Amino acid sequence: MAGKRRQFGRVRKLPSGRYQARYRGPDGVDRPAPHTFRTKRDADDWLADRQSELRQGDWRDPDAGKVPFGAYAGAWVRERPLAPRTAELYASLLRLHLAPTFGTMAVADITPAAVRTWRRARLDAGIGPSTVAKAYALLRTIMGTAVEDDLIRRNPCQIKNGGNVLTPERPTASIPEVFAIAEKIQPRYKALVLLAGFCGLRWGELIALHRSDVDLEHGMIRVRGAVSELTNGQRVYKAPKSAAGKRLVAVPPSILPFVKSHMTVYAEGGAGGRVFVGAKKATPRRNHFNRLWHAACADAGVEGLRFHDLRHTGNTLASRTNASTKELMARLGHSTARAALIYQHADFDREREIAGAVDGMIRKALDQQRRRNGHAEGTRG
Repeated sequence: MAGKRRQFGRVRKLPSGRYQARYRGPDGVDRPAPHTFRTKRDADDWLADRQSELRQGDWRDPDAGKVPFGAYAGAWVRERPLAPRTAELYASLLRLHLAPTFGTMAVADITPAAVRTWRRARLDAGIGPSTVAKAYALLRTIMGTAVEDDLIRRNPCQIKNGGNVLTPERPTASIPEVFAIAEKIQPRYKALVLLAGFCGLRWGELIALHRSDVDLEHGMIRVRGAVSELTNGQRVYKAPKSAAGKRLVAVPPSILPFVKSHMTVYAEGGAGGRVFVGAKKATPRRNHFNRLWHAACADAGVEGLRFHDLRHTGNTLASRTNASTKELMARLGHSTARAALIYQHADFDREREIAGAVDGMIRKALDQQRRRNGHAEGTRG
């Protein structure tokens, strides 16, 4: 009796005694199995799996994943509308940490074991955990896109919390410390320090301010974007990462006189004039300002404080008021995973109230310091 004719694919016995399986894909290409089989049943089972994939619409071109990771990752970066600093970071992570291991490897050949081995080797080589976490997160995102592109079935990046960047808790400057540093810094940067410490504004947001962004009558500052400095020295203006980044921030009343004085003495004229400029009328550069910052901190007796830590001070002070989470997010320009919160804006009057509460803490701390200083002087007398 003649054997039943096969409905899908073909199996043939090789001179070696092993079996080869082939089938025609939906693209019309004749596709052999990637390996031979010990028995005919094994070959039949492999063909049955491929037929099931076709029927369920789960079939993937087995050749698609043969594209080298380096080429695929390079195209991935180019195709995305990344901010200049982000594009620069991704290019560096690819060049220094991912391409040396995965650059010539086919996307489909990158396995969970290969990813674990790569990560361990990076850490053992002395690469900082933060850098390794960022490189892993980028690899995971790129491979996630490869899954969406039907190049691979499963993302090989399976390390739990592998992309989490663990950073030590930063110090929080006290109110007297912020004023002490502001007194020791060059006068043209005094208002910059105070706004960073008591309004929670970022460096890039501060140096991006123009005169039209500062409303002295109502004590409000409008944040519309930030200046970002690339490693090659180029500076670019960028919009906030999210809608929450564009915001109005009220200035505590006791800080406002310093801002008014700065606008009169140091800010450029005209609505488009820059609020903060260097001694040579150029937009301040971070590396130059950092030298001034460290010197001022040393003169004020404050150790281990970075300029960005002032934002943490502003965050902490605002959180001690009765402001709601939504109001704090609006003041500090924060966004969350909940897209609805990105489009919520704090009430103008309530923002002023938060600034007033922060101002109350400023006045209380300064009064206590003055009383202590006065008592100490009286004792010495």
